[in-house]
Amino acid sequence: MSQSTRETVRALYDAYARRDFERLAAFIHDDIDWVIYAPLSVFPFAGPRHGRVAVLQAMAGIVAAYVLENYQAEIMIVEENRAALVSDVSFTQRATNRLLRFRVANFLRFQDGKLIEFREFSNSFDVVEQALGRELQL
Repeated sequence: MSQSTRETVRALYDAYARRDFERLAAFIHDDIDWVIYAPLSVFPFAGPRHGRVAVLQAMAGIVAAYVLENYQAEIMIVEENRAALVSDVSFTQRATNRLLRFRVANFLRFQDGKLIEFREFSNSFDVVEQALGRELQL
């Protein structure tokens, strides 16, 4: 099963990188449990989402606010129906034309060949500073 999971992960990330949301939607389970851990006040598409429609709406929010420049998986670990990835990503913020570059860690679980659970972590402090274009004063 790990090999088919690996192939599914590659196809899923390829569809995302190509912005082929129709193909991407085919990989998403109807009952997906999805979370991007980041502050909602800066990234309104983040936070928990449940169901394919809600996840696709979150992705539409990402596309509305950012242009994907690079999404390169550096590490991929696959075991049975689970995968973990660390990726180097960069996005251009549409509102400011500011380039954000950071690493994300994604944890995925598949059921019946479809993504049913997704968690994304990043150094949100760093990403917020990049998105705001200034250091946060603590």
